[in-house]
Amino acid sequence: MGRKKISTTIYITEEQERKLKELNKRTKVPVSVYIREGIDLVLDRYQDSLPGQLRLNVPKQ
Repeated sequence: MGRKKISTTIYITEEQERKLKELNKRTKVPVSVYIREGIDLVLDRYQDSLPGQLRLNVPKQ
């Protein structure tokens, strides 16, 4: 991700923190990367609710 990043504050549960730290420990991937990936998944899931161009349903070949 080559885009400029901004700082923000989020609140997560203790369980989420524990699991993210364990994932980080096992994979060496920063927790912030997982949080950004999660945000991208939510944005993709709800993209129909966001303004912008309509997507064309072109069948994949």
